[in-house]
Amino acid sequence: MCSYHGTIRLFVQVLWAHLLCGWAFGSELTFELPDNAKQCFYEDITVGTKCTLEFQVVTGGHYDVDCRLEDADGTVLYKEMKKQYDSFTFTAAKNGTYKFCFSNEFSTFTHKTVYFDFQVGEDPPLFPNENRVTALTQMESACVSIHEALKSVIDYQTHFRLREGQGRSRAEDLNTRVAFWSIGEAFILLVVSISQVVLLRSFFSDRKTTTTRVGS
Repeated sequence: MCSYHGTIRLFVQVLWAHLLCGWAFGSELTFELPDNAKQCFYEDITVGTKCTLEFQVVTGGHYDVDCRLEDADGTVLYKEMKKQYDSFTFTAAKNGTYKFCFSNEFSTFTHKTVYFDFQVGEDPPLFPNENRVTALTQMESACVSIHEALKSVIDYQTHFRLREGQGRSRAEDLNTRVAFWSIGEAFILLVVSISQVVLLRSFFSDRKTTTTRVGS
């Protein structure tokens, strides 16, 4: 019975640590970026913290966006123009509020849907109250493996959702183009048919004949 309760406690601890890591050390968002617009986000970071910014344009135009990352003093750490997706990792050199912006100012009529994931810091230890001098037990090793597997599953699900959304957007755009092309073809066929009917009728219409008499 004690072993059973210990197993349950370890699994609950794994799940709680996993949820805590996702809540406290990451910012993940999908948002709409209108044309001629710029959207900025801010994050307080302490010196020596390792951070990773990953973004991807899900829908809109050529699936590109401008991205810019600045530190607390306004120094540009990362700047890319018209990128579809990218990932940037850095270590904070100073304390303060860091800013990263996404710009669609180069687009005049196309809005974008942008996804980003901003990870700040490393994951906390899975067993913070355990003695790390000794080797992990079999149960603890299994919990660590489950924890890592859950993180991988979440990453795969996120990327698959992004790919599904991008594919659906492309399919809808293609469907709209095909519909307009079909309407254009139908209109052209109608005009050609009417023109042929008018032309054929003109061949069989009555024409006035002129008779000339030749006298002696």
